[in-house]
Amino acid sequence: MGNSKKYEISVTTRTSFIPEQSDVENGRYVFAYTIIITNTGNVGAQLISRHWVITDAENHIQEVRGLGVVGEQPFLKPNESFEYTSGTAIATQVGTMCGSYQMVAEDGVSFDAPIPEFTLSIPRVLH
Repeated sequence: MGNSKKYEISVTTRTSFIPEQSDVENGRYVFAYTIIITNTGNVGAQLISRHWVITDAENHIQEVRGLGVVGEQPFLKPNESFEYTSGTAIATQVGTMCGSYQMVAEDGVSFDAPIPEFTLSIPRVLH
C-alpha cells in the first residue's frame, strides 16, 4: 500500500436556506452549511486553515481564507470526524461553494483536503 491513503480527508456537506436572516428584496440570501470532516487516512491530522470560493449566479466570487473553522483547529485521529455549521450570504437565489482545508499531519506533512463543490439554493416554490 502506497502513501495514497496516508493523508486523506473526506468532506460531506448539507445546506439550508435561512429565510429569517435573508433580505430577499435587497438581494441578500443567507445559507447555513453543515460540514462533516472525517479523517479517512491513517495518520492523525490537524485542520489549520480554510479557503473557500463562493460563487453566486452572476459569477461574483467571494474568496474567504482564515484560520480554523468556527474558531477551532480540530485534530482528527484516523476515522475521527468533526462536524460544524457556519453560514454565508450571497446576492442571488442560487450559488456554489467549494474550497479546501489546509491540514498538517502529525508527522509534519502539510496537505490540502479538497472540499467538493456544493450548491446553495433557495427551496423551489411549487404552485
